[in-house]
Amino acid sequence: MQSRNKIGVAAFVIAAVIAVFTAISHLSCIYLGASCYKAQMAPPEIVESAINGTLLAPVGTAFIAFLFLLCAAYALSRAGFIRKLPLLNLGVITIGVLCLVRGVSTVPLSMAYPEMVSSFSIIAGFIWFISGVLFLLGHRFVTKELAT
Repeated sequence: MQSRNKIGVAAFVIAAVIAVFTAISHLSCIYLGASCYKAQMAPPEIVESAINGTLLAPVGTAFIAFLFLLCAAYALSRAGFIRKLPLLNLGVITIGVLCLVRGVSTVPLSMAYPEMVSSFSIIAGFIWFISGVLFLLGHRFVTKELAT
């Protein structure tokens, strides 16, 4: 059973790294400006905010980055690297399911909006899907280890 726990912990660590990298990528838009928001396919209102220097873009970006860092914190908490966060099991399962849904939604959204399809959108959808698998796999393996 020890190897299953190691796999679960590794899954959570990889998911946390992906979440932190995503948070940093989003925060880079605040520094790099409107072209970065466009490259990351931000909604037009966010791009306009970045161009006009209003607070919507940086505040919204900071909030989104916070959510990704929260996902990383839940992964690291479940892996046992930081203290236990509130509603840990529910949080990890919810994050995993939301990531899976986001990843799977790439296919129908690509068909509905073919003009929005790019390598970036396909890769992002794949990464979301993998993150969901990592969260749920990690949860299953670490939970089984804790139950024994």
